Amino acid sequence: MAEVLFYHLTESTLEEALPGLLERSVDRGWRVVVQTGSEERRDALDQHLWTFRDDAFLAHATDHEAHPAEQPILLTTGGANPNGAQIRFLVDGALPPDLSGYDRAVFLFDGHDAGQVEAARMHWKDMKAAEHTVTYWQQTADRRWERKA
Repeated sequence: MAEVLFYHLTESTLEEALPGLLERSVDRGWRVVVQTGSEERRDALDQHLWTFRDDAFLAHATDHEAHPAEQPILLTTGGANPNGAQIRFLVDGALPPDLSGYDRAVFLFDGHDAGQVEAARMHWKDMKAAEHTVTYWQQTADRRWERKA
């Protein structure tokens, strides 16, 4: 079973929080897949990850580019895992595939979006029912993550 983390964004946007989480995942030697709720969001994150900081970028590709299996970070709208990722990020209401093949899955949701909060609650129940190890993290005022459950 996967370790499933729910990250409740209250102080920053997805674009501000996601790059740091991806950097830490890659630093651990993990391959990553980021599943978005739409192609438009996938493409916007694709552009953002090249330019999010002046002194760095995250090597990545989208699932519609050549050689997805070779990518350390793959952005997708689908449920496949073509790069053999150990960790899957689900953002913007993406519907999770079977997560049993992952070491970790992370649901990132916007605490200011009632639809995303409600979807996260439903996914929490589903993940617990599937017997995954589930934890809930919320941002503090200084944008750090604090475990709440």
